[in-house]
Amino acid sequence: MKPFHFMRPANIPAAMAALQDSPNARLLGGGTNLVDLMRLGIEQPNRLVQIHALPLAQIESMPDGGVRIGAAISNTEMANHPLIRERYPLLSKALLSGASPQLRNMATAGGNLMQRTRCYYFMDTAFPACNKRNPGSGCAALEGVNRIHAIFGASNSCIAVHPSDMCVALAALDAVIQVRGPKESRAIPINDFHRLPGDTPHIETNLAPDEIITSIDLPRSRWARRVEYVKLRDRHSFAFALVSCAAALDLDGKIVRAARLAFGGVAHKPWRSFAAEQLLVGKPLNIDLIERASDLVVEGAKPRPGNRFKLALMKNIAKRSLMSAGGMA
Repeated sequence: MKPFHFMRPANIPAAMAALQDSPNARLLGGGTNLVDLMRLGIEQPNRLVQIHALPLAQIESMPDGGVRIGAAISNTEMANHPLIRERYPLLSKALLSGASPQLRNMATAGGNLMQRTRCYYFMDTAFPACNKRNPGSGCAALEGVNRIHAIFGASNSCIAVHPSDMCVALAALDAVIQVRGPKESRAIPINDFHRLPGDTPHIETNLAPDEIITSIDLPRSRWARRVEYVKLRDRHSFAFALVSCAAALDLDGKIVRAARLAFGGVAHKPWRSFAAEQLLVGKPLNIDLIERASDLVVEGAKPRPGNRFKLALMKNIAKRSLMSAGGMA
């Protein structure tokens, strides 16, 4: 591991100053992803800025009925907090499906947002062709082993997927990421936080290098009852999703007033199926409607030879999630 300077600033302005002073600095939360990447030689920061002393580890109710989640809160604390379990059980379900209890005890909300892909070629420096590690070097996954890779939003520069379970639930819940920089604070809707690869897959978010995630804001919940998170993976625990689905329904009797469908394991960012959501609204929930919506979730997909099976997985997991959320399973 490359030597680095460790800092533990006492407040947010000091942390931002530490980032500004060193363009190759990284914020350190639980380190469950960053430290692994440092050991592998993928990340080589010259400065680590520890955030544990910053006042970012609270979960609190907001005046409008929403909830604010501090960026330094652990995944375990978030998943088990009464406000999250009562108002946003979809988020709790997603968090508890990820990693292992030991990792959830360490991993933070902000770090989960920023975690990087587990693409085989990105994680192994023996493969030189990876535009995420070495911009301009190519993408070995295009013609290589691409079983776990994207079927939406990819480009000829990168077909990696985002690995987070938490972020899939946040996409369904219309979360807003609050960030603070040296000049201003701003709010970034979750759908705009992560970037599609395009020609610059090494730039993964719209967070500036000197900005700090301070919180995740969840709007007042319409999704406290009829929700489901289903994750399909190669083994039951400690594995990333081949395909995952966050489903939420707002029903008036049997009529769908609003719906959310977000997927993981299929794109560079959590992937919302807006067409399927719109199809559901205003209609009575039944098996025929769910099957039609499930067919729509794969519209526009561009699978590679090794991951074409994700089309069937995605349709089936959408059907299963919607049936469960609708009380029909």
